[in-house]
Amino acid sequence: MQDDGFFDEAVAATYDDDEASNDPAEIERIVAWLAELAGNGPALEFAIGTGRIALPLARAGVEVVGIDLSRPMLRRLRSKPGGDAVRATIGDMTSTRLGQTFSLVYLVFNTINNLTTQAAQVACFENAAAHLEPGGAFLIEVGVPPLQRLPEGETLIAFELNATHWGVDEIDVVSQRFSSHHMQISGKGIEHRSIPFRYVWPSELDLMARLAGLTLFHRWGGWQQEPFTARSRSHVSVWRKSD
Repeated sequence: MQDDGFFDEAVAATYDDDEASNDPAEIERIVAWLAELAGNGPALEFAIGTGRIALPLARAGVEVVGIDLSRPMLRRLRSKPGGDAVRATIGDMTSTRLGQTFSLVYLVFNTINNLTTQAAQVACFENAAAHLEPGGAFLIEVGVPPLQRLPEGETLIAFELNATHWGVDEIDVVSQRFSSHHMQISGKGIEHRSIPFRYVWPSELDLMARLAGLTLFHRWGGWQQEPFTARSRSHVSVWRKSD
């Protein structure tokens, strides 16, 4: 039986409901940046999901290919207008090889954290490098570990609290692992699910890149290309493969 990880049918069914991750202006900025990095070459999205970024990028004229572990997520991608224009493969972004190279490989929306060991994250960089043509770029969007907001001795940080959703991260600073606990409140009661992650520091990502033969090219504090500072909550980083 196919293991869809934590992105099963129930998760896939509501994945596109998050308004914050589907803001049209933000998606337009992301697509413009990715299209510039891809140039005239094809782009590979790790964890392509339901095509939130891949489909508008394809409409912008970029040939987009994707890898994802979840069959339910890919079914939703294929059911959307233009979904047949994106070639998506069931597989693991740490090891699945497609037999072609790309001018851009990208991994957005904190998804590097879904790999819950350092070894798996290193393997992801190695797989990205193996798919890049000389001079190609690997882009990651991910949050900065929120430890400055964690009081000494505490392990819990609430990241969303509203009438229908409670979200709490439970953090282990020794292993760098954390679990995001989601309590969804509806007329049917309270539904709880937890997803495991591993946070990773920008400097740690740079070392992973170096091990894979990639060099840091840009690091910004977000998709508006604001400077990355000590107060940044996230970053968008680009590494390049040598010519």
